[in-house]
Amino acid sequence: MIAVNAVPTSNRSPSSPSGSPEFSGAVLLCLLAMMNHVALTGGRITVSLTALQMGLSTFKVGTLVAVFAVLPMLFSVRAGRWVDRVGIVRPLVIGTSLVAIGTALPFIFQTQTALLVASCCIGIGFMLHQVATQDLLGHAEPAQRLRNFSFMSLALAGSGFSGPLIAGLAIDNLGTRTAFGLLALGPILSGIGLYYLRHQLKAVDSQLSGAKEAQRRRVTELLAVPALRRILMVNTILSGAWDTHLFVVPIFGVAIGLSATTIGVILASFAAATFVIRLVLPLIMRRVRSWTLVRVAMATAAIDFMLYPLFTDVTVLIVLSFILGLALGCCQPSMLSLLHQHSPPGRAAEAVGLRMALINGSQVSLPLTFGALGAVIGVAPLFWAYSLALMAGGWANRNPPLESDRKP
Repeated sequence: MIAVNAVPTSNRSPSSPSGSPEFSGAVLLCLLAMMNHVALTGGRITVSLTALQMGLSTFKVGTLVAVFAVLPMLFSVRAGRWVDRVGIVRPLVIGTSLVAIGTALPFIFQTQTALLVASCCIGIGFMLHQVATQDLLGHAEPAQRLRNFSFMSLALAGSGFSGPLIAGLAIDNLGTRTAFGLLALGPILSGIGLYYLRHQLKAVDSQLSGAKEAQRRRVTELLAVPALRRILMVNTILSGAWDTHLFVVPIFGVAIGLSATTIGVILASFAAATFVIRLVLPLIMRRVRSWTLVRVAMATAAIDFMLYPLFTDVTVLIVLSFILGLALGCCQPSMLSLLHQHSPPGRAAEAVGLRMALINGSQVSLPLTFGALGAVIGVAPLFWAYSLALMAGGWANRNPPLESDRKP
């Protein structure tokens, strides 16, 4: 397994506590996050389809799905502060337990209230688990940290594809109740894995909760750190590009007369590309600096968005989708590593929580904004508008912080 090694004093990132003990369960922890993520990605689809089968209005269905992102958006910063204060064991256990409850409850009770509670529990639970997991994986020396986040990104790419697939197949062949039961297996297995890692997790817990006595601080203090503010801005733009693609491509496909299956193939090529790039990402990151990788990804995505609405040929659209997946899929490990490198001491989990709040905010706001604009200006300008946003973000970060700037 990949180890999160003790960080030498001379090469420790600002957020790393002194004397971090060795943790050899990074790969297993990534697999546990993957199991919970299957419940999240499959749960969104299962909740929405169950609600439709129950005869709920589209507004209520949309509300149930929005809860998955809205609650984490509101509470992820506080969750990060809590992780900084109490360590990672309790958030991991509570988060996994909430995901298990959220998937098991609709298996027992097929009611509107059960679906609402499921949306709340799964969204909050996965957010808690992710904040704690990313905090733990980030407390390592730079090369090991990048490797840890590469494994986590690869795991989440796999679950991002398999979760909806498992849910869809289960619903079609076994019904929605059984689908929830199958999704509940993920967090249950994750809980078993946490029990297996309990001794290692407890060993590092005291080291990662070094801010217990720290005074209450404001999130604006994090935004006041120039490098951290830049990282969060770029991360939000890249995350928005991901959400824009998933939202606008179906609308564009319908506008040019593509079938639902064809649109699904185009989106699947994007998901496949994110998985492929993360397989080879550890090799790439040995030779390319993080900021260089991020800037190339932003430029590639900007060009891709500019070209997208100019073509209607399905083969070309699949290629463009695949290229966009390669560009956006390679950024998450670098951004997470940079986030930990520049976070103030004892506030790494809070910075992770702030990042999640911004991502969930874009997942809520972009569909609403682009939905309204698309009705007025059409679909093609939506691609071009986000291309300009990516260009602006790349221009703003043409002179990123030097690697030496992040060392104390």
